Amino acid sequence: MPKAGMNGVDFEANVDFYRLRRERLARAKQSMKDYGLSAIVCYDFDNIRYITGTHIGEWNRNKMNRYCILIDGVEQPFLFDPAAPSKRVRVDWLDKDHIMPAVGSMRGAIPEEAGMVDKVADQIAGYLKEYGATGKVGMDIVDIPLIRSLEKHKVEIVDGQQAMLDARIIKTPDEIQLLKTSAAMVDGAYYDLAKALRPGIMENELVAIANFKLYSWGSELVEFVNSISGQRGNPHSHTFSNRMVRPGELIYFDIGNTYNGYKTCYYRTFSCGVPNADQRKAYERASKWIKDSIAQIKPGNTSADVAKAWPAATELGFKNEEEAFLLQFAHGIGLGLWEKPIISRLFSLENPFELKEGMTFAIETWCASEDGSGSARIEEEVVVTKDGCELMTKFPSDEITSCGLPGCQFL
Repeated sequence: MPKAGMNGVDFEANVDFYRLRRERLARAKQSMKDYGLSAIVCYDFDNIRYITGTHIGEWNRNKMNRYCILIDGVEQPFLFDPAAPSKRVRVDWLDKDHIMPAVGSMRGAIPEEAGMVDKVADQIAGYLKEYGATGKVGMDIVDIPLIRSLEKHKVEIVDGQQAMLDARIIKTPDEIQLLKTSAAMVDGAYYDLAKALRPGIMENELVAIANFKLYSWGSELVEFVNSISGQRGNPHSHTFSNRMVRPGELIYFDIGNTYNGYKTCYYRTFSCGVPNADQRKAYERASKWIKDSIAQIKPGNTSADVAKAWPAATELGFKNEEEAFLLQFAHGIGLGLWEKPIISRLFSLENPFELKEGMTFAIETWCASEDGSGSARIEEEVVVTKDGCELMTKFPSDEITSCGLPGCQFL
């Protein structure tokens, strides 16, 4: 696909959203068949978007009232959405009678005696009966009361999340282009962070800068900006604070951007001042581990080949792999932040997973500086190609980016 701009134009090919929705729905239908399901009911927002091509905003993600039903043999899914009147006006790829309002129990907040859970179960069971879905029904995530109510209707509920994760594991060309665009936005945000990084700036100020730039460029959601400076980097605190950056410290960021649904998980490490020998050593080790693991990413290799390139948790000073989980790590990325394949020394060496063309995932490594001034953290996003992989993250990572004091790359 030609590499076009962020917005569609009439003179160059770009992401074709009708094709995107059509191909995603076809993959979901095929995976449903492969798993022997007569229907699948999805409450996971990422799965709803994959199947229906609709979105309502993050405010509704944890309310457990919005869902869709995909039934084997039925062309279109059924969407139950709090903004059904709006969707009927603006969503022209679903028939109006396939878009219904959604209330649910609001995770138990609505009084039980109102019977909202049973009403949802009645709706689901009614559609399954009307369209002849008499076999196993997959569900991804669900409230316990709803499962119990569906059981009263003799609906056989099984795990549907694996079917959806397998549908989503191979990305279409349009999905890959959206992932690249999302990563490109973070490339630009890192330039602005490098210019802003100096003694006295606070972690939360840097978070604000990244958010401002990404939303200005059209981000749908900045899920997180982990801004970790100095001693907060060892052990990894996995969130930002109001700490002030000081000269001589390492600071690393992880940015979770979302563009048209597609995520980033993208670390880079900076120094406030010219990095010292210990900091460079830590970075060189983290860089070697990530480069060695990326070299193993090609069709036919497995997750075990990738995990073997990383040090054991005990080499990093941790008691076991559980304590070091997420530090030397890889995870699929797409509409979800963590999709298949997940790669870790905790389980991948004994349970290898074959890598295939079209998979996309993020790979991350970590190493503490021996002088206690912070840690080095690197993460790259890749797409598996016919004979290897392609990097989607482009901000330079060959060395620590130095900022904020005389002699630095950014001043």
